[in-house]
Amino acid sequence: MPEPSTTRAGADPAPAPSSDRRRPVVLALMLAMGLAALDGTIVSTAVPQIVGDLGGLSVFSWLFSGYLLAVTVTLPVYGKLSDTFGRKPVLVAGTVLFLVGSLLCAAAWDMASLIAFRVVQGLGGGALQGTVQTIAADLYPLKERPRIQARLSSVWAASSVAGPAVGGLLAGYADWRWIFLINLPVGLLALWLITRHLAEPPRNRAGGPEAKEAVREAGGPEADRTPPRARVRIDWAGALAVFATGALLLTALVQGGVAWPWLSAPSLGLLGGAAALAALTVVIERRAAEPIIPGWVWRRRTIAAVNLALGALGLLMVAPTVFLPTYAQSVLGLGPIAAGFVLSSWTLSWPIAAALSNRVYTRIGFRLTAVLGISLALILLLAFPFLPFPGEPWQPALLMLLLGGALGLFQLPLIVGVQSTVPYEERGTTTASVLFCRQVGQSVGAALFGAVANGVLAARLGGSGDLDALARSLDDPGSLTAETTDHLRRAVDAAVDYVYLGAAAAAALALLALLTLAPRRFPVLAEEGERN
Repeated sequence: MPEPSTTRAGADPAPAPSSDRRRPVVLALMLAMGLAALDGTIVSTAVPQIVGDLGGLSVFSWLFSGYLLAVTVTLPVYGKLSDTFGRKPVLVAGTVLFLVGSLLCAAAWDMASLIAFRVVQGLGGGALQGTVQTIAADLYPLKERPRIQARLSSVWAASSVAGPAVGGLLAGYADWRWIFLINLPVGLLALWLITRHLAEPPRNRAGGPEAKEAVREAGGPEADRTPPRARVRIDWAGALAVFATGALLLTALVQGGVAWPWLSAPSLGLLGGAAALAALTVVIERRAAEPIIPGWVWRRRTIAAVNLALGALGLLMVAPTVFLPTYAQSVLGLGPIAAGFVLSSWTLSWPIAAALSNRVYTRIGFRLTAVLGISLALILLLAFPFLPFPGEPWQPALLMLLLGGALGLFQLPLIVGVQSTVPYEERGTTTASVLFCRQVGQSVGAALFGAVANGVLAARLGGSGDLDALARSLDDPGSLTAETTDHLRRAVDAAVDYVYLGAAAAAALALLALLTLAPRRFPVLAEEGERN
C-alpha cells in the first residue's frame, strides 16, 4: 500500500514545474554538490606533493579533519538559516565562502595556513551539502524526488572515481595548487545558474512561504519579491554553542588514538568539555525563541528514527570506505588503482538502486523499503568475514556492488520520506538534522573502528597494533620473509573482518531504530496533484 497523505498547515501544494524550467537549477545543484564531493578525493592524492612543498607531515591529517569538522558543525546552523531566510541566499553565501576558501588554499604559504583555509572551505561546504538536498526536495514533488536524488548520488559516485585521478594528474603534471583553483570555474558557473534561475516563494512575516507555487516555478522575477516582514531573531548563542560542542567532540574523535592515547588528558579533557557544552547547548536551545536545533527534531518519532538510522549508516560506511582499500592492497596484494576499483563498485549500484527505490516505496512504504535495504546490508556485512583468505578481488567487489544497492534502498527512502513529513519552512532544519547525524556517525565510526582494528592487530602480533604502519610495511614485501608476510596479511585480514562485524552491528542498530521508533507509515503531507 502507498504512503497515506495528511494535510497540515504549511504543506506544499505547488504543482511540479516543467522539466525545462528546472533543468538549469538541477545543473547548478549538481555542480555545487560536485564541489563538495570532489574535495576530499581530489586532495588526498596530492598530499605527498603538498607536504613536499609546505612541510608539516606531522599535522597534514588536519587538511581533512579541519574540513570535516567545519562541514559537520555548520550543517544545523545552515539548515535553520535556510528555513529562516530562504535557501537561495544560504546556498549563494556558502558557495562564495567555499570559493574564497579554495582561492586562499591555492595561495597558502605553509601547512598551518593551508589547514586554516581548509576550515574556511568547510564552512562553505556545510551550506553546499545541506542546502542542495533541501532545494532538491523543494523543486520536485514526492514521486519525482528519487530522480534528482539519484542524480546527486551519481555526482558523489563519479567524484569518488574521478577525484583521485584528477588530483593525481594535477599534482603530478601541473601544480598541487590547481586542485583548489579548479573549483573556481565550476563554482562560478553554479553561482551564475543559481542567481539567475533559482527563484523562491515570497515569505510571510514569520518566515514561511506565501506563494508556494513559486517554489517550483524557478525563473520568474516576480517570485523573488518579498513583502515587508518583521525582524527575524537569530539564535546566535545556540549557533555558537552547537559549533563549540561539535568542534570539541569531533576533535576528540578524530585525534584520539592518533595524536594522543584515548585515556590521556587531552582526550578526556575534550570529551568532558564536549559533554559540558552539550548540556549548555540544551539549556540555551530550550530558552531560545527560534532555536538552531529545535526540540521537535527529536520529539517527532519519524525524524528521530531517521536521525538515528542515518547516524548508524554513517558509522557503518567507515568499514568499506576506510578499511577496504587497505584490505585490497595488504591482503589481496592489489595496487592502489585496482584497490580503488574494488571500492568503487558500490558507487555504481548505489545511485541506480536509489533511482529505482520509488518503485518500491510507493508500493510498500518508506519504512518497509528502508528495513528491506538495511536488512540486506546487514547480511552482506556479515558475509565479509567468510570470504576466503586471500581470495580473489571479484569477491569483495561483488559484495560491495550488492551493498551499494542495499544502501541505496535504505538511505534515499528515509531522506525523501522525512522531507515529505514536514512543511517547507521546516524542511531545511530537518534535512540538516539527518545529514548532521550521518556526519557524526562517520566521525564516531572512524575512531571506533580504528581502535577495533588496532586492538585486533595488537592481540595477533603482540605490542601496540598500528594498521597504517603494518600496511606500509606490506607495501614492500621484499624486505620480509614469506612466512612473516603471510602472518601479517592474516592479521590485517582478521582486523578488517572485525571491523565489518562492527559495521554489521551498526546496521543492526539502524534496523532496530526503524522497527521500534519509526511509524509504520510516515505521516506524509498532502501535495496538490499528488496523492501517496
